[in-house]
Amino acid sequence: MKKIFQNIKSNYKLVLGVLIVGLAIGWIIAPSGNTNGAGDEHAGHNHEEEATTWTCSMHPQIKQDKPGLCPICAMDLIPLSSMGGGENADPNEIVMSESAAKLAEIQTSVVALGEPEKSIYMQGKLHVDERRIAELTARFGGRIEELFVNFTGQEVRKGQKLATIYSPNLVSAQRELIEASEFKEDNPSLYQAARAKLKAWDLSERQINKIEASGEPEVNFNVLSPITGTVTMRHVALGDYVKEGTTLFKVADLTKLWALFDAYETDLPWIKIGDKMNFTLQALPGEEFKTKVTYVDPIIDAKTRVAKVRAEINNKELRLKPEMFTNGVLTSKIANGQKAVIIPKSAVLWTGKRAVVYTKVQERESPTFLYREIILGPEAGAFYVVKEGLEPGEEIATNGVFKIDAAAQLVGLPSMMNAPDSKNLKKETFIVAGNCEMCQSRIEKAAKSVYGVSSASWDVDSKMLSVQFDPEKVKLHDVHKAIANAGHDTEMHKADDNVYNELPGCCLYERLGEMPKTSSDATIAHGMIQVAGNCDMCKERIETAALSVSGVTSANWDADKQQLHFNHQLDKMSTDKIQKAIAKVGHDTEKYKADDAVYNELPGCCQYTRLEKVTNSEQRQHTMFTVGGNCGMCKDRIEATAMLVDGVAKAHWDKETKMIHIDFSAPATDDAIQKAIAKAGHDTDKYKADDEDYNALHSCCQYERLK
Repeated sequence: MKKIFQNIKSNYKLVLGVLIVGLAIGWIIAPSGNTNGAGDEHAGHNHEEEATTWTCSMHPQIKQDKPGLCPICAMDLIPLSSMGGGENADPNEIVMSESAAKLAEIQTSVVALGEPEKSIYMQGKLHVDERRIAELTARFGGRIEELFVNFTGQEVRKGQKLATIYSPNLVSAQRELIEASEFKEDNPSLYQAARAKLKAWDLSERQINKIEASGEPEVNFNVLSPITGTVTMRHVALGDYVKEGTTLFKVADLTKLWALFDAYETDLPWIKIGDKMNFTLQALPGEEFKTKVTYVDPIIDAKTRVAKVRAEINNKELRLKPEMFTNGVLTSKIANGQKAVIIPKSAVLWTGKRAVVYTKVQERESPTFLYREIILGPEAGAFYVVKEGLEPGEEIATNGVFKIDAAAQLVGLPSMMNAPDSKNLKKETFIVAGNCEMCQSRIEKAAKSVYGVSSASWDVDSKMLSVQFDPEKVKLHDVHKAIANAGHDTEMHKADDNVYNELPGCCLYERLGEMPKTSSDATIAHGMIQVAGNCDMCKERIETAALSVSGVTSANWDADKQQLHFNHQLDKMSTDKIQKAIAKVGHDTEKYKADDAVYNELPGCCQYTRLEKVTNSEQRQHTMFTVGGNCGMCKDRIEATAMLVDGVAKAHWDKETKMIHIDFSAPATDDAIQKAIAKAGHDTDKYKADDEDYNALHSCCQYERLK
C-alpha cells in the first residue's frame, strides 16, 4: 500500500494529466448520448439573450447589446429588464442594486398627512398683572397729616387707611355746602353745585350727607386703599404738601402674575391663544408650573425682533416674585389647526435656495429614485411641513439621501448642486374635467408622471390645469393623453368609458363633449345664456343639446337660476347655434322660442313657464389667455389696456400663471382685446408685441418673450 502511494506521489503530474483528459473525453461523449434532450433544450430557446439590452445599475445611461463591464465603474452590466423600467425608464432615474442600497443604508417612508407639532422653547420674566394695579393720586391739594404706610412692600387690604390729608380748600368747600343747605329750598342750584364740588374731590354721598347733617366741616380726610395688595411705590412722607393730581401710592395685587415670554418670528405660526405650556423658575429648581397662553403680541419689537407671549399664573401663596426669570416650553400644533403634508428633516437636502428630496420610483425591481424640488413650510420639530411638491402616498428616501445625491452628481444627473435648467420650460393652461380634491390629486399626479413635466396645478372651480414642461422633452399632446388615461376628459382627449366608470362616486364629473384636435394656443371662452326648464330631465336634455354643437367643450344648466353655463372654442362656433339647438329640443332660450308642438310633447314635469322672445340680447362671455409680464406695473398696464376696449366689463391678470381672465360683451372680441394688449408692449397667445414697444417698457417689466 505504501508503495502505491509512493508511486502516485512520485508521478502525480502524470496522474493529474490522465484525469483531465478523461474528464474531457467524457464531456464530449455525454451529449451524443442525449441528443434528443439537447435538441429539445435548443428548440425551447427563444433567443432573448440576443435581444436583451444590458446596462449598469449605477450608470443607466450606459446601454450595450451584450453583457460586459461598465466603462465608468467596471461593475457587471445587468439586463435592462431587471431594472423594472425597461426602455420607458426616465433617463434621470438613479438606479441602485439591492446590495448598494443596503451599504448606503437607504431607508424610505411614505408621505402622509399629519398634524404637525413643535416644541417651542422660550425665555421670559414674571410681571405684575397690569389689570391689578391701583395708583392713588391726590384729588385735592393739602398736607399729609398722618401716614400709615411706613415702607414699600407693605401689605394692605381693601379700604385700609394709607394716609390722612388736611386741605384748606376742602374745608372751605364744606362750609359752602353747609351755608347752601340753609337756602336749598330758595336756591336749589347753589346747593347742588356745592354738593357736586365735593363729589368731584372724591367724597362719597355718605360723607357729604354727614357733613351737611353735622353742620361742621371735617378737617382731615383719609386716603383708602382701593384693593388688597402690596404697596409697590410710596411717593410721600409725613408733613409733605401735595398738589391736586400728585401720585401718592401704587398698590399691586400679586396673587396673580403674568409670565411674558419672548417668541421669535419663526415660532409665531405655531403659537395660538389657549395653547398649554410649562415653565420653570431658576429660583425654584425642580418645580414645574403649568399654564395657558392668554395673549400673543400683534407687534414685533423693532430692536429685539421678538413678540411677547403672555400666560397667567396664580400666586396666592406669594412664592413667585415679579422680575423672576422663567424658562418655558410650549408644545403646539400649527396655528391654523389643519392637517398638512409632513416629512422627516432627514429626507430634505437644503441648499439655501432649494429644498430637494428623492422620490422612490414604484414598479422597479431595483431601488430607483428621482430628484424632486419642493417648497417647504414651517419647521415642525423633527419634521418639515411641505407646502408644494409632494402628495400623500408618495414614497421618499429618508436616510442615505446624501449618498443618493452624490451618485447623481457623479453621473451628471439633476442633484442638489446640479439643478435642472428651467429656462426652457413652457407653461400651458387647458381644461380638464373633474369634481373634487381626489380628482385634483389624480389629475396632477397623471400630468407629473409624464417625463419632462416639472409642475402641474389644477383648479377645482375653473377646471383649468396649468402645466410647466420642457417642450424639447415632451409634447403637450402626451400630457393630455396621460390625464385621459387616468379617467379625466381634456380638451384634446376623452377618457375611456370603462376607466371613467371605475372612478369613485364623488369623482364622476360631467363629461366634456367630443373635442376636436386643437392646437395648444386655441382660445377657450365661457358663456352663459338663459334657458327655461324645470327638472333633472330638462337639465339632461338641455346639456345634451348644447354639447351636440361642434366646438362646445362643456355645458352645465342651473335649474335655480335658469342659466346655462358653457365653455367653447371661440373661433369654432357662435352661441347662436347653441340657442337654436336647445330651442329645437323644446326649451325656450333668451333669443329663440321653442316650437309649440315640440314643447307640448315634453313630459308633464318638464312643462316649464314659457319665456317671451328676447331680441338683440347682449351675450356676456368670459375668456382667458396668456399674457407675458413680470410685475405689478405690468399687471396695472395689462388690465388697464384691456378695460379700454369697448365692451370689456372686468379684467384680472395673474402674475404667477400669466393668465388674464376677462368678462366682456359686444362689441368687444377676444381678438380685439389681444391686439390692444400687444400694442401696449405685452405678448399674448395670438399677437406678439412690437419690439419697439417691448423695449420701451420699464426694466422691471422686461419679461421673457412668449414664443
